[in-house]
Formats: sequence, structure tokens, C-alpha cells
Amino acid sequence: MMDKTQPVTLFIQCLIDGMYPEIGEAVVRLFEKLKIPVDCPLDQTCCGQVAYNSGYQKEARMAAKRFIQLFEKAAVIVCPSGSCVDMVRHNYPALFKDDFPWFKRALSISSKTFELTEYLVDILGIEDIGACFDKKITYHDSCHLLRNLDIAEQPRKLIQHVKGATFIEMKNSDKCCGFGGTFSVKYPDISTAILEEKVDNIIESGADTVVGCDISCLMNIQGMLSRKNVSIKTLHIAQLLAGQ
Repeated sequence: MMDKTQPVTLFIQCLIDGMYPEIGEAVVRLFEKLKIPVDCPLDQTCCGQVAYNSGYQKEARMAAKRFIQLFEKAAVIVCPSGSCVDMVRHNYPALFKDDFPWFKRALSISSKTFELTEYLVDILGIEDIGACFDKKITYHDSCHLLRNLDIAEQPRKLIQHVKGATFIEMKNSDKCCGFGGTFSVKYPDISTAILEEKVDNIIESGADTVVGCDISCLMNIQGMLSRKNVSIKTLHIAQLLAGQ
């Protein structure tokens, strides 16, 4: 049984580290609010997801080994990104299936790596953070989070407990936004068509704010909203819960 009061070690996604550090800061404020000690290794690097998805297995293993060596002493690892957690939880063991010593280490670290909302709701048993946000909110299900980690209700429970907020389910909230990392670069026309449908559903919902758990999706969605001159804003769930 996991000790719910133990320190949390933060695994911060590359996009957050490089482009949206305010999300990482929100995660820290969130755990400070819950009086849970936080550690964030400053020398952490990419988990290897981009290399893995592009077929570069050797490079992905190199990144995975560094991650394991850096994080394996942590009691629990929390990340504000479903796709990165999926990489560690499911793809690390697959990367080392023919290397038993590293396979065991990969399994060990995968068992204690959690997505942020999953950790709050499923492990800590917290649904009400005491957040306030006086706007209409809709929620976008990111693909890895929903399909690979089976996380759907956890973020919704947290959103529905935000005081002053009105939660509105958009049509086809579980459909892809078209980003998919390198997919949007390799197949821009298909990606844009998928994104157009997603943004149409967001606008149709009547929400003021789109909340999600993966900044990659939110970045993609915000780009289209801005190009359409739509005033709807995107917000990572960590920012919502920590008070932006």
C-alpha cells in the first residue's frame, strides 16, 4: 500500500519545461497546498517518447536508461502529462524485454509513475482541491491519457469540484485533436482536418475555457482558436487547480 504522505518527485514534460514553465510551477503550488513535499530533479531530460514514436529504439533506450537511473530512488513519481506517463509505464518495459536486469528496473519505475489527476484522485483520494474559477469549462480527453492509461473520470471529478465553474461536456470530447506529436508534422492536412472538428465542437459547447491534462493537445487547440480569432482559452488542469 502506497504511503499517501510520502514526498513526490516531479517528472516534468519537455514542452512544459521549455515552453510552459508556469504549468510546472502550478504543479508545485498544488502539492505545497496539499502539504506534500516535492522534489524536482533539475538534471532530468526527455523520457525518450519522441525517439520511440519515430522508430529510434536505440536512442529511446538511452533516454530511458537515464530516466531510470535518475528517478529509481524516488518513492513516487508524478507527471502532468499522460503521454509521458504512458511512455514510462508501458513502453519502458517493452524497450527492455530482452535485457532482464533493465527490464526489472523498468517494471519497478513504471509501477510508481503516475499522471497528476490519477495520483490526486486514485492514490490520495482527493477530488476537491478548494480551487475557484468562475467560468464555463469543457474538457478535452487526450489520446494517451484516455486510451492507454484509462484516465477519464479523474480529471472530470476534479473539475466538477471547482467552485464557481460550470462544467459542460463537449461533443466527442474523446476524439483526437490532431496533434499526435510528429503526426501533425508528417500529415499536416489530416491533422488540420481533425483539429478543425475538435475546435468546432469546443465552440459549439459554449464554454469559455478548454481544460486538458496534456499541454501538447492544448497548444495545438489554442493555435487553431487563435487563428480563428475565438476568445476561448486553454488551461492545463494543474493551472486550474492551483489557481492559475
